[in-house]
Amino acid sequence: MAGNKKYVAYVSSYTSGLGSKYGIRIYDVDLKKGRLTEKQKVEITNSSYIGIAHNKKTLYSITDEGVEAYHIEKDGSLKFLNEASINGMRGCYVNMDQNDNYLITAGYHDGKVTILKLNKDGSIGEITDERYHKGLGTAAGRNHVPHVQCIKVSKDNQYLLAADLGMDRVNVYKLDLESGKIKEVDVIHCDQESSPRHMQFSKDGKFLYVCLEQKCAIDVYEYVDNNGDPDFNKIQSVSCSDESDSLGVASSALTFSEDYNYLVSSTAGENNVIVFKVDKATGLLTKLIQLPVAGEYPKDAALFPDNKHLVSLNHESDSLTFFTVDMKAGTIVMNGPELPIPRPNCIVFHELEA
Repeated sequence: MAGNKKYVAYVSSYTSGLGSKYGIRIYDVDLKKGRLTEKQKVEITNSSYIGIAHNKKTLYSITDEGVEAYHIEKDGSLKFLNEASINGMRGCYVNMDQNDNYLITAGYHDGKVTILKLNKDGSIGEITDERYHKGLGTAAGRNHVPHVQCIKVSKDNQYLLAADLGMDRVNVYKLDLESGKIKEVDVIHCDQESSPRHMQFSKDGKFLYVCLEQKCAIDVYEYVDNNGDPDFNKIQSVSCSDESDSLGVASSALTFSEDYNYLVSSTAGENNVIVFKVDKATGLLTKLIQLPVAGEYPKDAALFPDNKHLVSLNHESDSLTFFTVDMKAGTIVMNGPELPIPRPNCIVFHELEA
């Protein structure tokens, strides 16, 4: 499958106070060895999250000033297009609708969802809608005040889902593709103190996977759209921790393999990576691997496109660690030395044009 294909990987990281001005690094991917080699560094402040458009032509990144757009060149290098304000505090997540007409950001600090128009060349236009999540606001701490942590648009392009880690819920909005405006139509209530952090839709869009940071689990929902009435029915909940008490452990990453056959999550505190096999027909998950990543706070982890190697982004130990994966045996084995990088946040693989 991934044999003759060539890939680059983009890794985003924080820069403030770290003596670095390069928030995005671009790596050549060696599929045979399961390693990355740095080829370019991009100056950008505090790239907390990056995403690639569905047409594979543009990369978008959160930055202190708002959002930035980069054209992806044929060799995978990045060319700056423009930046735009999101009219709020620094965002933590970025996503696009299925047709790359809108860019959506999540605001952890101010509990805000912001939608911006995208131009034909991939550059970012004006804000079309913005929505502050409302919360109790009385309890101290991060709980019970809105923290929008993740945004996903359903595969049928009908709904925008906003995971609110502070309010333990996922707000479901109808997305008007003409105006770029949203209207709340449903709420998925997660367990109290579970803190929904990341979400992924299955390839066919029929299943939603919600990673719960504090509960250290993944909830699986079956999704059906009944003529404008979205229905999310929970069909499974799998634990990502062996600890009976999840205090001090936290689920962080949630990424599909390129072929959608596997779902990868990571657990801070235990500093483990978990690989699940995905049953595409039923949406259900089966745990295959749960092993240490040789780093502190694996904020993101991903399988290489060949499913034979894995990389962990260790936020607190400023490193990338690499592993050879054997799905049948259920093992991951360290693969070469770690790669230093300050405060890495997320990784995205990108297939180069032949």
